[in-house]
Amino acid sequence: MTHDEQISAASAPQSADQNPDISGELWDVIIIGGGAAGLSAALILARARRRVLVLDAHQPRNRFAPHMHGVLSRDGYSPLALVSDGYREVRAVDGVIENARVVETRATADGFEVVTDSGARAAGRRLIVATGTRDQLPDVPGLAEQWGRGVVACPYCDGYEASGTAIGVLAGSVMGLHVAHMLRAYSDDITLFTSLAGQIPDEERMLLEERGMRIEDRAVTHVVTDGDTLTGLGLADGTIAPVDVVFAQPTPTALDEPLRQLGVTQTETPIGAWTAVDGFGRTSVDGVFAVGNSGIPNALVPIAMGSGAMAALTINGELVAEEVAAASARAAARRGVAAGVGH
Repeated sequence: MTHDEQISAASAPQSADQNPDISGELWDVIIIGGGAAGLSAALILARARRRVLVLDAHQPRNRFAPHMHGVLSRDGYSPLALVSDGYREVRAVDGVIENARVVETRATADGFEVVTDSGARAAGRRLIVATGTRDQLPDVPGLAEQWGRGVVACPYCDGYEASGTAIGVLAGSVMGLHVAHMLRAYSDDITLFTSLAGQIPDEERMLLEERGMRIEDRAVTHVVTDGDTLTGLGLADGTIAPVDVVFAQPTPTALDEPLRQLGVTQTETPIGAWTAVDGFGRTSVDGVFAVGNSGIPNALVPIAMGSGAMAALTINGELVAEEVAAASARAAARRGVAAGVGH
């Protein structure tokens, strides 16, 4: 069973009551994306007795990795299992989760409407986008097949597990050289492959060599494996550079079409234009929030979960304030009527 099949099986609707007519009510909050950030927001909002709808296409960014790391109490836990746990917890407090891909979002008088790939429509007072990103790997044969196992990207996520091994760093830019410096704490056997990064400044070369790292300028042609295990990188002259793990530099692409359709403001980041958010996940469009990698390009799982929680707390606070204001207006109207009757 593939990773995508596993996530579909792990988080598919479990009973008929998980397939309601999503167009039958005005939801308090619609959440697009059911990864760590979206489910964290959903759990808090559903526990606050908000009517929450999660629309999830079952494509979490880390679905290719067998384990998560650096997640308190869940270090070494499967990211697919985390999603499955999240589904169960959200549903236990009456949150609704549907397997659907959102293809259209638009603002309405009541808030927002979303349209799924099946043509279903749902309306909500607030909208959280947690669709995350897609990683585009360098075009090196065999790299994608090892993604999440022998080929990884994040020193914080996988550096410790690479301790004492032969580490290859496949830099995609000069900025990516920093990854090699980060990994030096884990191993004294590090080779930096530079062919994809362009010309490396002499000062940078000196620093890398001073820290005991090898620099390999020959082009990388393919990944070498022994069965399912990565063993090296093939070079243009036919030689093989032995490595146990490769830290690559994928290009993240924001899956931000729902946000773009609403016209949210973007800001320039080191990896390109990204949805601009404040510390609470608010975008430039009132009522629309972006959490996890949708708002923070480099967010690790704990940060993604925290951003979802922060947005949920903010939204519930706004909804409570609206309800109090409405009650105040009704009370004022009743006082006015009573005063008129008294006269």
